[in-house]
Amino acid sequence: MNPSQIDKSRVALRFAQAGQSYTEHAIAQKQICQHLMQLMLEHLPTRHQARVLEIGCGSGNLSHLLLQNMQIDQLILNDIYAEVQRHFAQQQQIEWRIGDIEQLELPTQLNLVTSSSALQWMTDLQAVFSKIAYALVQQGFFCFSIFGQQNLKEIKALTGQGLEYHSLSELRQVLTQTGFDVLHLSEQIKTLHFSHPKQVLQHLKATGVTATSAAHRWTKHSLQQFYHDYQQFSETDQQGQTQYLLSYHPIYCIARRTT
Repeated sequence: MNPSQIDKSRVALRFAQAGQSYTEHAIAQKQICQHLMQLMLEHLPTRHQARVLEIGCGSGNLSHLLLQNMQIDQLILNDIYAEVQRHFAQQQQIEWRIGDIEQLELPTQLNLVTSSSALQWMTDLQAVFSKIAYALVQQGFFCFSIFGQQNLKEIKALTGQGLEYHSLSELRQVLTQTGFDVLHLSEQIKTLHFSHPKQVLQHLKATGVTATSAAHRWTKHSLQQFYHDYQQFSETDQQGQTQYLLSYHPIYCIARRTT
């Protein structure tokens, strides 16, 4: 799917519908947040970050790690739909910026901007990175994960549905052009295993990832065809059981504003 064709209202609706189930089912996303947090602890010179903005906070996997691991004076959370606020009832030091980050005016004088598994939804990544650079203090940090080109490759191969993802080299170029020094850039392939292709679709629905499939409607026939075709993405485990694979391709970046 071309980023310019992303229907943000549809994305918001799908993630809102998945809000209750996301925390339970977003196994890969949770692990990605933990790895990103570890990278921040390794690369940031101090755990004290006065003003922090998180883009696309969702159910708060990364937000809660930030609060546990850093000394934050002011945490500003963004997401596209207001329902995410119910995941944060106990947190008093949080400010909210609800809406599409591409349209919102960002708070200024930020020490850290962070985001996990959200920036692949942007229609103009360069413009977003420029906005973030402008919002950061000099030498402020931009730390994020974003999905790469092998993400959900099985679904794209069978349905043609999926986002247009960026490569490591493209991300490095955009970051450099928008005034960042890239301190760390790496990628992983995370493979989830399911006992039936139906569970793959249930997992995607439970995590809101199906937000891309605007025109895709399942029929009994197309579902059976999907199940049949998914055999090519299966393997046998040590117990002789068939496992169906689903790939996540997180890219991690730690960058610092240079100008």
